[in-house]
Amino acid sequence: MSNAAQLFIRCLENEGVDKIFGIPGEENLDIMEALRDSTIEFITVRHEQAAAFMADVHGRLTGRAGVCLATLGPGATNLITGFTDANMDRSPVVAIAGQGATTRMHKESHQVLDLVSLFEPISKYSAEVLEPEIIPELVRKAFKDAQAEKPGGAFISFPENIAASDIADDVSPLKVQSPLMPAAPEAKIRQAAQIIDSARFPLIMAGNGVIRNHASNALVTFAEKLNIPVTQTFMAKGCMPFSHPLSLGSVGLQAHDYVACGFDRADVVICIGYDMVEYHPYLWHPNKDKKIIHIDLSYAEVDAHYILEAGVLGDISDSLTRIAAHAGKTHAGKTENLKGIIMEELDDYASDDHYPIKPQKILFDTRQVMGDEDILISDVGAHKMWIARLYRAEKPNTCIISNGFASMGIGVPGAIAAKMAFPDKNVLTITGDAGFMMNSQEIETALRYQVPIVIMIWNDSEYGLIKWHQERRFGHSNNISFNNPDFVKYAESFGAKGYRVEKTQDLQATLEKAFADKTVVIVDVPVDYSENMKLTEKLGQLVCPV
Repeated sequence: MSNAAQLFIRCLENEGVDKIFGIPGEENLDIMEALRDSTIEFITVRHEQAAAFMADVHGRLTGRAGVCLATLGPGATNLITGFTDANMDRSPVVAIAGQGATTRMHKESHQVLDLVSLFEPISKYSAEVLEPEIIPELVRKAFKDAQAEKPGGAFISFPENIAASDIADDVSPLKVQSPLMPAAPEAKIRQAAQIIDSARFPLIMAGNGVIRNHASNALVTFAEKLNIPVTQTFMAKGCMPFSHPLSLGSVGLQAHDYVACGFDRADVVICIGYDMVEYHPYLWHPNKDKKIIHIDLSYAEVDAHYILEAGVLGDISDSLTRIAAHAGKTHAGKTENLKGIIMEELDDYASDDHYPIKPQKILFDTRQVMGDEDILISDVGAHKMWIARLYRAEKPNTCIISNGFASMGIGVPGAIAAKMAFPDKNVLTITGDAGFMMNSQEIETALRYQVPIVIMIWNDSEYGLIKWHQERRFGHSNNISFNNPDFVKYAESFGAKGYRVEKTQDLQATLEKAFADKTVVIVDVPVDYSENMKLTEKLGQLVCPV
C-alpha cells in the first residue's frame, strides 16, 4: 500500500520529469517525502517566482513541460508571474501547489485560497486532486494540455489530506500518448502556392511556432527555393540564421525600424508559426491592404487586422515543403539594400570606445565571445529591445526573449534552467540592474547546484525602458531612478565572482574570462542609454530604401 503522494510522483516520472523547481512547505510534505525515493531531482530555490521562471525556460528550451512546486497561499501566488509568462510565451509548464485539507476548504481558513479559480484564467488547465484515484488521469491531462500546440501552463492543487491518503497498489500511471501532427488539406496547399506565385513582393514573418515545431530547416529551404525574405519575431530569433542573405532580422520594435520597410513594400505576408501575442497585426498591417497566408498547426486568432487570404493548418514543415513544390515562381528577394543597412549599423560600433558603453558595442563584443550554439537569456527592459534588434542569432533557441507576457526578473533563473538543461553550452543572461535585483537571490541557488552562468548587468541606475517611453511621449522623465549595490562585492558576498568593466576595450576580454572561470560570475557593464533616444530620432527620420 502506498499513499497518493507516492502515486503522484510515479505519474510525474512516467511523464519524463527529471527536475522539479520549488520550495518545500507544510502542505506539500508528503510530496517531498515521496521524492526521496524518486529519480526526479528537486531543485530548491529561494523564491517561488524563480521556480516558475526556471520551469518556463526549461519547457521552452526542451519542449517538455517544466515543473514547479510551491506550498499553499503565498507560495502558490508567488508562482503566478513566472507561470503566466510561460503560458503567454507558449512554454509548457506544470505548476503544483499544496493546499489545505479538504475538511477546511469550505470555510475561512488560514492561508487557504481558491487556487483552481485563481489559476484558471492564466492557464490551459487548472484542477484540484479531490480523490486519490483520479491522480493518473489528472496528471496525464495536465501534461497533455501543457505540451499540446500551442503549449502553455497547467496547474494542479493538491490538498494535504488527499496527498497523505492511502491508495491501492493497482492504481498506476496512464500511458503517455501524443497525437501525430496532421497534414494540411491539399486544396489549402495549392491555394497558398497560387497566392505566393501571384505576389509581387512576398515577405515571410516567422514566429515562435517555427521553433516549437522544429521547422527551422524547412523554413530556410522554403525561403531559398522561392527567394523570399524572412523576418522573425523576438521569440523566433535564430529560426532563420541572421547571416543568411534572405534574413532581415527581427521584427517587433513598435517604432518604424528597417525591417518594417519590408512590410511596407510587401503585398503578401506569409505568417509561419506566428503568435499574435508577440507583435500585434495593427503594427505591421495598419491599412489592411495585404494578403495574409497563415501557416501553423493552430487556427488564426480573430483580429480585424489579421483577415486571412488562406489558412494552412497542419504540420508546418510538411506544409512548407508541399507549398514550395507547387509554387512555380522565383521571387526577386529584394533584401540587398535593407540587409546592407542593417549590417552597416551593426558593424559601425565594432571599434567604438565610448564609455559608458553603447548598447550596440556591448552586443557586438558579446557576439564575438558567444558561440553559435551558446544560449543568451534576455531579461526584460531597454536592453531587450537592443538584443532583439542587434544580437545575431544563428540557431533556434540560442536567444531567449520573453515577449508574450514580457516579465522582468526572468534573466537569472532562466539562465540557471538553461545551463541545467544544456550543461555543455555557455549560458549568458543579459539583464538590467532593475531586473537583476528582482531575482538576484538565485545566485545562491546556482552556486549550491554548481551551475556556472554569466550574468551581464547593464547598469544605469534607472528604469531605462520606462525613461525611453516617457521621453518619447512627454519629452522628459520622472520617478525612474534608484541606487544599486556594488555588484562586484554583491557577487563576492555569495561566493561568486564579480567584474566591473572600467573601460570599453576590456569588455570582450572580461566576458571571455567570466566564462573561463566556470562558476557564477557577474559582469557589471555601465551602459550609455542616451542611444535609446538617438535610435528613436533615427527611426523617426527613416526613409525606406527602394
